[in-house]
Amino acid sequence: MSDWTWELIKAHDSLTEGPVWDGTALFYNECFANTTYRINPDSNEVEVWRTDTGAANGANFSRDGRLFNCEGAAKRMTEVHGPDDVTIIATEHDGVPFNAPNDVAIDNAGRVWFTDPNYGERPTEMDNESVYRADEVNGSWTTTRVTFDTTRPNGLIFSADELLLYVADTPNGPMEHNQLRSYPVNSDGSLGDHTVLHDFGVGRGIDGMCLTADGNILATAGSETAGPGAMLYLFAPSGRVLSTAPTPADSPTNCAFAEEGLNVIYVTFATGHVYRVPGSGLSGLRLYP
Repeated sequence: MSDWTWELIKAHDSLTEGPVWDGTALFYNECFANTTYRINPDSNEVEVWRTDTGAANGANFSRDGRLFNCEGAAKRMTEVHGPDDVTIIATEHDGVPFNAPNDVAIDNAGRVWFTDPNYGERPTEMDNESVYRADEVNGSWTTTRVTFDTTRPNGLIFSADELLLYVADTPNGPMEHNQLRSYPVNSDGSLGDHTVLHDFGVGRGIDGMCLTADGNILATAGSETAGPGAMLYLFAPSGRVLSTAPTPADSPTNCAFAEEGLNVIYVTFATGHVYRVPGSGLSGLRLYP
């Protein structure tokens, strides 16, 4: 990973996030610009796909091709059918508006799991920062809180067999440790007690993650201001660090496998950059398409 070639696709003015591949193009969000972009991998042309996104952040496709978005400023989860066609699936829990939904994973049953941190300590009615599960029954959605021990959950993905939910807990306190955790997923959709797979200490922990074809975790983490620096980590399911790759920009936010064979990696950054890594030697687990 240390010998990867990084190709700059675009340099935006503000944080980029939520890269997802639909089989023909890669989509990502420039959060504070309220814009979703589409990359044509044949030409590397970047075009505006959606505007007024509610500061869309993390995004993901379900197994049947439904696109779900975390809209942080709008404090909601949405299903995006097209640039001008959006369905709201969740805005609150027990009558209390969310903080700012941040990242999302969808399981084989179509349940939508998402994190709800409060970065920047914005004024909010919610008294916790948790992971939630949204379930659809006959076209209506209900939302269930599934973590009660997270401080500031961020990225999340499932293990290949969906028996575990990997969650990045990323508190901002000067003495609080950032951790990669795994939670067993119970048959009723609740979560068991977590295991700490990796402790980043007080440096910047994981922001976003994706899964390789062999079940390892590729994660964006770190910054130039603390710890070993900005990089991508490759973790075994046990939490063992298999390899790392320093990044060409600071504070990588998320990553996704794309293109033919799912062997090209796209990485977004807090600096606004979007990079492409061809010939990485890794391939992604095919979830959709």
